[in-house]
Amino acid sequence: MSEDASGLSLQDPFTVPTEHWHRLPDGRIQCDVCPRACKLREGQRGLCFVRGRVGDQIVLASYGRSSGFCVDPVEKKPLNHFLPGSSVLSFGTAGCNLACRFCQNWDISKSREIDTLSSAAAPETLAAAAERLGCRSVAFTYNDPVIFMEYAMDVADACRERGIRSVAVSAGYINPAPRAEFYRHMDAANIDLKAFTEAFYQKITFARLTAVQETLSYLRHETGVWFEITTLLIPGHNDSDAEIADECAWLVEALGPDVPLHFTAFHPDFKMRDVPRTPPDTLRRARRIALEHGLRYVYTGNVHDPDGQTTGCPGCGAAVVVRDWYEIRRYALTDAGRCATCGTQLPGEYDGPAGGWGSRRMPVRLADPAPPGTTGHDRRPAAPAPA
Repeated sequence: MSEDASGLSLQDPFTVPTEHWHRLPDGRIQCDVCPRACKLREGQRGLCFVRGRVGDQIVLASYGRSSGFCVDPVEKKPLNHFLPGSSVLSFGTAGCNLACRFCQNWDISKSREIDTLSSAAAPETLAAAAERLGCRSVAFTYNDPVIFMEYAMDVADACRERGIRSVAVSAGYINPAPRAEFYRHMDAANIDLKAFTEAFYQKITFARLTAVQETLSYLRHETGVWFEITTLLIPGHNDSDAEIADECAWLVEALGPDVPLHFTAFHPDFKMRDVPRTPPDTLRRARRIALEHGLRYVYTGNVHDPDGQTTGCPGCGAAVVVRDWYEIRRYALTDAGRCATCGTQLPGEYDGPAGGWGSRRMPVRLADPAPPGTTGHDRRPAAPAPA
């Protein structure tokens, strides 16, 4: 098949068939990965850009391709209770299934050019690179991994074979069936809870809050995936005391007090350049409200705030992990994650002393000599059409 006007082609080695879709009576095909439910005719792409209809099926056009690779501290995802101090190999692709007007990674997530994906790596190549670089985990980030879930799951499987964990940094906007399949392959996640009103989600992200709440409840009650939550506070849009209190009350009731919550600072970007930066006092106020509502692990991000980045023991009150940005200045937990003073177990994933990666950010280049379809994780053969 030759390439159509959309740029989609089954001859492209980076394009693979997918499974979560169904036919409609009017001849269109509906993508069932996320609640957006894009209904496509031949040659059309979904809002996410990387999933589209070609060959009378829905395909992923970015399998094995990336916008770049970088070794980061795991705390940057942010994950403060998952293998503290360790390094993570981070990468993303292009596109997104949300349309946030404030996107902080818009050059990647809003890209409509496959040329943005200048790097290539099959799952085994990426897993081997993570092992060679000494990374404890691989993170699917920069844009939302649910839109390239087939690639992310295969990378996660290849990493698991080498003892390397997988982290999904996601907005949690995904339907139940693909959600269950996707998170079976993940070890940890950070879910971006963008606000706590339907009005914000509908007007600013063009999505629905309830779908994200369902993902959070699913992760908490039906999986063993360790997850933390991030809310970017945008002045005048989602930073009122009432909204922050409502969010925290729901988190405690629905998920329990031990799920870590990160309040991070907004900076003007994309289509909200007229909104000012988030004042540090706003983050400190939000953290105080969250603690008053019973959340035990509340952090501030994108600002210098050592108090807001310190983990306290709920048993004796000791500062068990003191951070300065992404540097761990004090670590008073046992290898199993217990307070060294009183023995209280902290929630999270701990399997040894804190790592020493620090705050370094190290871009890396991966050169894959073969298309992804020639490796052990081969999705090239066409999948059977759903009934």
